[in-house]
Amino acid sequence: MRWLVGWSSIAASFGTAGATATGSTDENRTVHPVGAQLLWGDPDPLWAVGDWRPDEVRVVTADPFTRVAVLGCCAASDEELRVGLFAARGGALRHLTAWAGSYTAVVQVGRRITIAGDLAGARPVFYTPWANGTAYATAALPLADLIEAQLDIGHLAALLACPETPEALRDSTPYAGVKRVPPGHALILREGSREITGYEPVASLAVAAPEPEAERAMDAMRDSLVDAVRARLTAPRHAPGVLPPDPGPVPGMGPAERRAARGAPVPGIGADLSGGSASATLALLAAGLPGAPGTVLGHGTGAGERLLAVTFNDLAAGEGREAELERARAIAENPRLHHVVVAAGEEALPYADLESGPLTDEPGASLVVAERHRRRLAAGSADHLTGLAARQVLDAHPARLADLLIDRRRRPLLRPVSALAKAQGASAGSLLVPLTVYRAARRLARTPYRTGLEAAAAHLPSANRAVASVNGPVGASLAALAWSRPGPAARWLTGEALAEVSVRLAEAATRPTSVQRPGEARARAALARAAADHRVLEQAAEVRSQRLHAPFLDNQVVRAARGLPEALRVQPGARATVLRSVLAGAGIHDLPPGWGAPSQAASTAATRTGLRLALPELLALFDTPLLADAGLVEARVVRRALRAASEGEPVPLDGLADLVSTELWLRRLLARRGTCWTGTAAPRRRAVASGVPPRPTLDA
Repeated sequence: MRWLVGWSSIAASFGTAGATATGSTDENRTVHPVGAQLLWGDPDPLWAVGDWRPDEVRVVTADPFTRVAVLGCCAASDEELRVGLFAARGGALRHLTAWAGSYTAVVQVGRRITIAGDLAGARPVFYTPWANGTAYATAALPLADLIEAQLDIGHLAALLACPETPEALRDSTPYAGVKRVPPGHALILREGSREITGYEPVASLAVAAPEPEAERAMDAMRDSLVDAVRARLTAPRHAPGVLPPDPGPVPGMGPAERRAARGAPVPGIGADLSGGSASATLALLAAGLPGAPGTVLGHGTGAGERLLAVTFNDLAAGEGREAELERARAIAENPRLHHVVVAAGEEALPYADLESGPLTDEPGASLVVAERHRRRLAAGSADHLTGLAARQVLDAHPARLADLLIDRRRRPLLRPVSALAKAQGASAGSLLVPLTVYRAARRLARTPYRTGLEAAAAHLPSANRAVASVNGPVGASLAALAWSRPGPAARWLTGEALAEVSVRLAEAATRPTSVQRPGEARARAALARAAADHRVLEQAAEVRSQRLHAPFLDNQVVRAARGLPEALRVQPGARATVLRSVLAGAGIHDLPPGWGAPSQAASTAATRTGLRLALPELLALFDTPLLADAGLVEARVVRRALRAASEGEPVPLDGLADLVSTELWLRRLLARRGTCWTGTAAPRRRAVASGVPPRPTLDA
């Protein structure tokens, strides 16, 4: 895991160059992160911690107290960074987020420190009061270690009950006292005092925004996505570090397969090729763009070298992915692609090998599929592109139908509601689907923000008594047409936990907030949840010497997607239409039949198969769960749900994944030893106590 950490306080020195030069006895002066690289020292030090590559850490200095540090993949030149530094010095923080790539920017102007988070939330910023000032980092666990924080059970309850409701999560983290900066905001520190400010304009309900031109918005989308891919291609190539010894020839395995079996990626750059529209778009764009020269050892994307495209073939999930695999094979006929198919059986199903795996910064549903992704990524390249989060970035949230009604644009609603009626099938009820969806959208458009949250807070305590309805896309769309809705795991939480989250929602309804349209607000919340889950996956399935890139989460790509007309985004197949236009603008027109067709049945089948095979381990996991000790669930209720899901009953599988992942994360956290800090005054114990007290009182 890679992160940066620093702090700002009234003190003028913390001894970042070694021992305290002033001779002061302040014990906090000797605290340093373990294995850190000091980027700049007193009075407001900044460190980079972890296995950062040399080109991923850049510091541009105008004078000794005016400088900017950029960590991550950033396509800006040093001169562009210097221009952004001067703009940020004058208060124009948006310039820090306008470059292609995925990165974190930290600006120091005198004693003022500015840390800009990203729009999606894939690169968050955390902070906590410490030593008469404020410490900040891009990971929450190091800050929890620094202040020796306890678990925030209330945050875990809100994360399970309302994962896509920022009002329930607030700015909290799983660690009490450690706060999160919201996406699209920056943290500004001045001698320890802190301020959080947004750098993106917020749409108003009072005046309807002008409808953007579709052609211009498509051009901006194409340019941003091409620039995002080019930022990865033009970065220096890296070869894996010291590898385990090659055991020699193995029957049926080539050098690439043996390397993947040893857990090491191939030098150079590659991409997922699942047959879906998002991953195929990135693979084709990367194959058609010129790359950087190879490494000094001759590895990388040299002249004529092909892009490594990896397709995962799940042999244990049964039928359902034949069409996707066939599309992947057709796309891989591109001469610039080198196609590798990773076949795996039961050992790569969801819920497989849950005992192994690193501790992540926060819990996330990706923990149950980490081994599945790790096997795929091990066969990839040192820099691997993935199409994750494309659905949340490009597809329109169902609540955007209410935004169209607010702007009195009813005609664009015809196609989406007709598609939902068609998806319902030929039945008497399908004739009423358009009217039902329209009424739900109109009700949401006429519901004020405060009223919507108060209604959600009133209904949440009964979520564990409600029967889950699995009505396909129509039921999901109707449930999404609300300011807030319970998450899939809420039906298994205790009444006390749901009541506490309900109090959080009721309190949030009374606070002043920036006015947002319901569709826009729900879409941003869903994107933030997907970005957080991607961050967990990146840590849980991390392969040594590999970087996992998700260009759809880049700031410029997210901005371009938000600039697409709502009337275009709500139409069926909008994501495939946008990506087809992106490829056409890049000169790629020959796509296989069925390209862009959605397919979730195979993923659901694999999840059920993996859950059925791992049922004994899961039942043992919830024999005496820590979640029950914290008062969030009852063990017998979760065990009964696991058995029902393994037998094929219509149980929300996403909710079970959330419960299992949270329980796994708690066990890994409580089994951890040591801290992220060193020095004579470093914290001596873990971030949390040695156990969760039975039935604690949930903190608001």
